[in-house]
Amino acid sequence: MNHVAGADRGSVRGGGSGRVGGAVRAVGRALHFPVTGTARGIRKATHAHGAGESGLGKLIELHAVNGAGDVMITVALASTVFFSVPTDEARGRVALYLAITMAPFTLLAPVVGPLLDRLPHGRRAAMAAAMLTRALLALIISGAVAGGGLELYPAALGVLVASRAYGVVRSAVVPRLLPPRFSLVKANSRVTLAGLLATGVAAPIGAGLHAVGDPWPLYGAFVIFIAGTFLSFSLPPKVDSAKGEARALLAADEQHLHGPYRKQARRPGLRTVGPAVTHALGANAALRCLSGFLIFFLAFLLREHPLTGESAAVSLGIVGVAAGAGNALGTAVGAWLKARAPEIIIVTVVAVVLGTAIVAALFFGAFLVACLAAVAGFGQALAKLSLDALIQRDVPELVRTSAFARSETLLQMAWVFGGAIGIVMPLNGALGLVVAAAIVAAGWLTTLRGLLASARHGTRPRARVA
Repeated sequence: MNHVAGADRGSVRGGGSGRVGGAVRAVGRALHFPVTGTARGIRKATHAHGAGESGLGKLIELHAVNGAGDVMITVALASTVFFSVPTDEARGRVALYLAITMAPFTLLAPVVGPLLDRLPHGRRAAMAAAMLTRALLALIISGAVAGGGLELYPAALGVLVASRAYGVVRSAVVPRLLPPRFSLVKANSRVTLAGLLATGVAAPIGAGLHAVGDPWPLYGAFVIFIAGTFLSFSLPPKVDSAKGEARALLAADEQHLHGPYRKQARRPGLRTVGPAVTHALGANAALRCLSGFLIFFLAFLLREHPLTGESAAVSLGIVGVAAGAGNALGTAVGAWLKARAPEIIIVTVVAVVLGTAIVAALFFGAFLVACLAAVAGFGQALAKLSLDALIQRDVPELVRTSAFARSETLLQMAWVFGGAIGIVMPLNGALGLVVAAAIVAAGWLTTLRGLLASARHGTRPRARVA
């Protein structure tokens, strides 16, 4: 009987400890599920429709990491260069920032694409280097923010160049990771949308870290970019393969298309991309120039003259959210349209952006400013996806990767040029939007005829690969 009683007591103790252990495990699973469940959901979305097998899913995740890290550094720099001093002094600081960072970048940008063309076998290493460089520079900037050192500006230039280098390489990598029956437009829309979503999530986190202390967003950027460094090497080895590739020349005149180009060129291997692509690139450059202009011009305008009833920070937030929402919608619509009649899409969206800019200039007001930001974001995203579709359609596969890299470099330069115009403009809202409309009009009118002619003929130009 004693043995039976002892066994009963042991089973009671065992059952009690088992129930407690089970409850602890259940609580642990409940707390763990939001993280693991979210991670599994993200992985399922990024790896859908063959993207996991081709390696595109890894690139989507890497681009999300890139967007999150960049926005952390942007939050830190904005608080240091822009918000921490009176408006007049802030304009001087930002002008200095542009002079020290953007001006050298305009000289370096044309070199980035061709340089990376010469390193096709090291694309994963190049992306990892861009991530690691920004991680280390984030630490340098954190020290400059805390101590007010002048190293802030050259470090910011390094971040800018590394970010643009990553963008150029990423544009060149996407075509090599397409799943079967997967259009380039759809792939680029997925990659872009992932970056936008990551930016939207990381921006408030960066603002929260900034509330803890000025350097903390930079510490967050360091961690993110270190993760991106390792993630870069998880891309498939075929990313580094240059098999079947050559370098592209962004030109489309008759001499280049039909003349004895191979004999005349000092740099053998350059190829043409066709007139439709160059006209589309010009229209996209106008929209990218508008984007840079609006970012810098509206930043100072809304700081000095906030939206009715709102603070400067809230006003900038409203316009930023409108632009981001427009960009995301343009990306989604581009994927839905599946690159049908890309020339017509580009002509239409640039015309819509131009009309919105003209209306906003004539009837300047808070609502129209937000509308212009949203429409500009929508137009930029949709026009870029249409440009991607034209490159995929008209450019021979032999030079397609290089064409993506060089076109992205040119668009980055257009953004820098637009930002430079925005910083020197007087803070007059109507006047500024007139200039914005003029920028778009110049790009639209100079490319309208060529794009419509390309759409009307409906044939693929025969860019020779000599």
